[in-house]
Amino acid sequence: MKVVYTLALSLLILAGCTSKQEKMKKELTDLMRHHDSVFIPLYKQSALASWEAAISGKPEDFKRSEELNLKMTELFANKTTLKKLEEIKVSGLITDSLLNRQLDVLYRSFLMAKADTAKLNAMVRMGTVIEQKYGNFRTEVKGKKLTDNDVDDILKHSKNVVEQKEVWAAQKAIGPVVAQDIIKLVKMRNAVAKELGFKNYHEMSLTLSDQDPREVSRIFDELDSLTRGAFTQVKGDIDTYFVKYYNLKGKEQLMPWNYQDRFFQEAPKIYDVDLDKYYKDKNLETLVAGYYAGIGLPIDDMIRKSDLYEKPGKNQHAFCTDLDNEGDVRVLCNIKPNAKWMNTMLHEFGHACYDKHIDTGLPFILRDPAHTFTTEAIAMMFGRFSSNPQWIRDVVGISGLEVKQIAENSFKTQRLDQLVFSRWAQVMYRFERGMYENPDQDLNKFWWDLVEKYQQLKRPEGRNEPDWATKIHIATYPCYYHNYLLGELLASQFYYYLVGNIIKSGDYHFQSFAGRKEVGAWLTSKVFMPGSRWYWNEMIEKATGEKLTAKYYARQFVK
Repeated sequence: MKVVYTLALSLLILAGCTSKQEKMKKELTDLMRHHDSVFIPLYKQSALASWEAAISGKPEDFKRSEELNLKMTELFANKTTLKKLEEIKVSGLITDSLLNRQLDVLYRSFLMAKADTAKLNAMVRMGTVIEQKYGNFRTEVKGKKLTDNDVDDILKHSKNVVEQKEVWAAQKAIGPVVAQDIIKLVKMRNAVAKELGFKNYHEMSLTLSDQDPREVSRIFDELDSLTRGAFTQVKGDIDTYFVKYYNLKGKEQLMPWNYQDRFFQEAPKIYDVDLDKYYKDKNLETLVAGYYAGIGLPIDDMIRKSDLYEKPGKNQHAFCTDLDNEGDVRVLCNIKPNAKWMNTMLHEFGHACYDKHIDTGLPFILRDPAHTFTTEAIAMMFGRFSSNPQWIRDVVGISGLEVKQIAENSFKTQRLDQLVFSRWAQVMYRFERGMYENPDQDLNKFWWDLVEKYQQLKRPEGRNEPDWATKIHIATYPCYYHNYLLGELLASQFYYYLVGNIIKSGDYHFQSFAGRKEVGAWLTSKVFMPGSRWYWNEMIEKATGEKLTAKYYARQFVK
């Protein structure tokens, strides 16, 4: 009798649990169905309005886009929805993996609704004040106002080191104008983060974007170790070049303003190779369409809806946008026949192929790339081909002899670009992390300590200015910069997997993938179609057999 009673009791408990699970599952599916009924049409309207504003530049189009964005913000500020999502999440009763992933993504989207609205509004207002100060600032030298393009041009092309120093110091004058406001904003952000249960805003930002701060730090530490020696070597080459270029007595005379970039985030041009000449008489649109079709990722339908050439009032930059998560993917460019725009076209249509091939059978909320940096990785992998001599031969058409003539300097240029940027990204990531951990420390000193350590630039003697505050991303695009470098790492990991396992070649240097449809097939099935069904590192491991690692980036650009 005791055994029968125990069994009956167990069945009753199991039935009760199953009943609770079904009830919670129904509540979640009903909530998501209602959310989608509001969110999906609003998303489509907002995406289209933003596209139209970027094309026309008309104030009324921007106004409509702003109004729809505010409605979107309002939708995700619903505290009642957040409370219900939190209740369901805490219950642990959602066991279906796909449903649980939707719950996780939706919950993180609503989490900011928990914060004090007054504090959020204060952050927005302070951010606007800072952005306006950046926007209104102009570098002034000897009574003459210079644009950012003017500053870049002088730093890149002037051989007058005195003039370089004047311009470099003058453009840093924005630092004292915004520094105290930024520190105040950092403390506001930290206060909101602590309300939500995080140590600081940096930790919160990474966590809410589906990243583990410890994992990101581990990857940056790994990359630091892998690139340190190679960077020291190329930095020596740069210094040797500039001593001769500026006719200096020795490397000890080189200062930060001599490296042709205000932050030394872009590599100086020290190798003799002219890639522009291969594109100056070409139709980039035709080249890109032919290339992607050849690897099994046709883009003709997206090109027809895109806007690729200059026109009055149009946004002057480039981006890709998915208007409906159902295949209406478009690219905005302002094409000129040169290597920069060849890179940009390959890059943006890399994004486009990713968006286009996400499985539309997935729930709407999961029809996004696994992470921002995973779509950056695809775009970067393809963009790199614009300076690859083998790709130029296969797609543009140059002789084998010419490939040999430009191969070494083309690779050196790309390697230098990557190493210089990787060390700069180390500075940005570690500075932001440290700033949010302790905004009251001596940030001026902290900045230059990092610059000296990771970029090996000489600190100007006696300088104690908030040079960190001259980088607008720290104020207006916080805790995001590391994603650019993660994208570069994953681009190399994907590239190595494709070369070794899909096209099965032992030559990792001279590959273009031209005409290899198996490349597009693998990317579609393993990277694009899953969307954000899985956590990004789970997707990477399923696709390549390994979690994100810096070792392939190091193989490609260090050794």
